[in-house]
Amino acid sequence: MADIWFWLAAVVAAAMVGLGKGGIPIVGMLAVPVMALVMNPIVAAGMLLPVFVVSDAFGLYAYRREFDRRVLAIVVPGAILGIGIGWATASMVSEAAVTLLVGVIGLAFALNLLLRRPVGGARKRAEVVPGLFWGGVTGFTSFVSHAGAPPYQVYTLPLGMPKAVFAGTSTIAFAIINAVKLVPYYALGQLNPGNLKMAAVLAVPAVVAVLAGVRLVRRMPEKLFFQAVTWALLLISLKLIRDGVLGLI
Repeated sequence: MADIWFWLAAVVAAAMVGLGKGGIPIVGMLAVPVMALVMNPIVAAGMLLPVFVVSDAFGLYAYRREFDRRVLAIVVPGAILGIGIGWATASMVSEAAVTLLVGVIGLAFALNLLLRRPVGGARKRAEVVPGLFWGGVTGFTSFVSHAGAPPYQVYTLPLGMPKAVFAGTSTIAFAIINAVKLVPYYALGQLNPGNLKMAAVLAVPAVVAVLAGVRLVRRMPEKLFFQAVTWALLLISLKLIRDGVLGLI
């Protein structure tokens, strides 16, 4: 029975990873919490990272023509620096504190979008300094707790990108982030032959979910898409706040 629950959680988590890489926002962040129901969350994070990377390849192909070069050129260098900081401080940083902080940031931003201004709107120019800052926060939190989406969206949602460009830019940015994370994760012992074998199996439902996610994004009305992004950000931020508080307690 334990094996049944493990594989059920693993397949659901892999599908969530795939949907996220297909452009459905925030869903991929739920993968590690789902796996944490049946195994150590640190082990789960290491096991799922190769699944993220495989799914990234299909997401990159799907959105190869729909992305914002300027946003990537700003966010990615900041994210790589953030990953480096996370690696350097891995033994000193409290994952619970980072999780709580990310949740508070995401919650405040989502409430601001819902209560004060419409989602979407006219395109805005991506500014360098805020982008480098939020890119750094994205890389750091992605490395520490796989929670890079909220700070990333704090920067990118107000830019008013079309939904396909938003999804494609997000997919490419996190594909690069996940590829870079392979190095420190391997150095810290979070990748091993057992994880890679499991990842090879879970890549199948993940890839199927990528294709489903891309199809859903292309059919979903733009206003509904960004409303879904904002509400998903709100809900996952509440969960992160809960996890962070419980971890600190």
